[in-house]
Amino acid sequence: MAATGTVLVVDDDPAICVVVGEALRRQGHKVKTAGSIRERAALMDSFTPDVLITDVMLPDGDGLEGVADIIAARPALSVIILSAQNTLNTAIRATEKGAFEYLPKPFDLNELTRAVSDALGTRLAANGEVEEGALPHDGLPLVGRSPAMQEVYRTIARVLSNDLSILVLGESGTGKELVAEAIHSLGQRRTKPFVAINMAAIPRELIEAELFGYEKGAFTGAHARTAGKFEQAQGGTLFLDEIGDMPMEAQTRLLRVLQSGEVTTVGGSKPVRVNVRIIAATNKHLPQLIEENRFRQDLYYRLNVVPIALPALRERREDVILLARHFLERAAQEGLPRKTLADDATQLLMVYHWPGNVRELQNMMQRLAVLSRENVITGEILRNMLPMDAVPADYAAPADHLAHAVRDWARRQLGVGIGQPNRNLHDDLLAVIEPILLQEVLATVDGNQIRAAGLLGINRNTLRKKLTDYGLDPLQLRLAD
Repeated sequence: MAATGTVLVVDDDPAICVVVGEALRRQGHKVKTAGSIRERAALMDSFTPDVLITDVMLPDGDGLEGVADIIAARPALSVIILSAQNTLNTAIRATEKGAFEYLPKPFDLNELTRAVSDALGTRLAANGEVEEGALPHDGLPLVGRSPAMQEVYRTIARVLSNDLSILVLGESGTGKELVAEAIHSLGQRRTKPFVAINMAAIPRELIEAELFGYEKGAFTGAHARTAGKFEQAQGGTLFLDEIGDMPMEAQTRLLRVLQSGEVTTVGGSKPVRVNVRIIAATNKHLPQLIEENRFRQDLYYRLNVVPIALPALRERREDVILLARHFLERAAQEGLPRKTLADDATQLLMVYHWPGNVRELQNMMQRLAVLSRENVITGEILRNMLPMDAVPADYAAPADHLAHAVRDWARRQLGVGIGQPNRNLHDDLLAVIEPILLQEVLATVDGNQIRAAGLLGINRNTLRKKLTDYGLDPLQLRLAD
């Protein structure tokens, strides 16, 4: 039977307090609620919860403030952070304050209740070794509020205070090196070097020399002893990009170094002790390479201690406009003309499939900042930048189609409805359009209500009510295979 305990829920939205409180009470927990930091403090003077669930944005301040002190005073207390500010910054702050779990809003109620059960079952306070205020929070390299990126943020936050090997997976252009840089710059090795090496960019015969260094005379052109990437990264992080392109013979030697913690240069005989954190990345399917005898299975297990899977941009379309505006703003900060996106341009950005992922979007925004003579980037300007077959020739912005359809509908209704008592055209139109929108969004995300609520910009409970009101079954609203 699952452990039960006492829970304090702090959120300024009474509906959330009611829903969360009722769900936890049904599981046998004793629950109290508060709507502000002041109410939280007053309750905790007389109430000793096992779990504290708190929002970040509260009417009288930042809900994260004081959390570290609360945990220090009550080590057995587990804290779960909720926030609509779904950024890496929030995930990092939640972790450094000692939170047991961080859940972005809109959250899944089942996931929240599971987190409470986990907290009560383990009674583990989250790791609080990260020095308060030590992490830089401005200019973080990762941008995105989609559920897929939230999972990436949470994983990053959990690995900052340890040295476990990490394998970053994802297509080219998804930002694998940015993840490695974030883990290094926010982690406990941030004062030491971050050294990157791309296996696909180095001739096969030189990879071992680049990684492990070489002695004078080891080969033609070796005029002096040269330290390899392992020695250069001493005390810091070594990022092994495109690890799937590493030759088998180099893989064998890399495995030996990872096992022993010692490097022997090419042409040398005396091993050098090294202390580095390894982060590897690939856009290839390593299990398939193992089956083809092109990648060592034991090396794969050594590297794949903590996997981080980066989604393709087409799988996180809700982040496209956020990223585009971010890149335009960064270009302006670097001295290029400031540009904004017209509505029809944002429609095109959402339609395009982005085979080059975030890198392609960044390059396109930089080109537009340099080459466009207009301050406002329109759909016509953007279309000229996209590949010729990227958008159908007869494509019209969805907003244009919708505007025409609504205008025609309104004219028809007004033509027959003038003078009718109790006429509510707004509700009539909503009843026509909203069920269609809900069906299309849910079908696109394969019935996932958390993602659907995020795309619609509403709370998941609101989405559920609308589905009930319109008699829609989310299990049936899925894309056909």
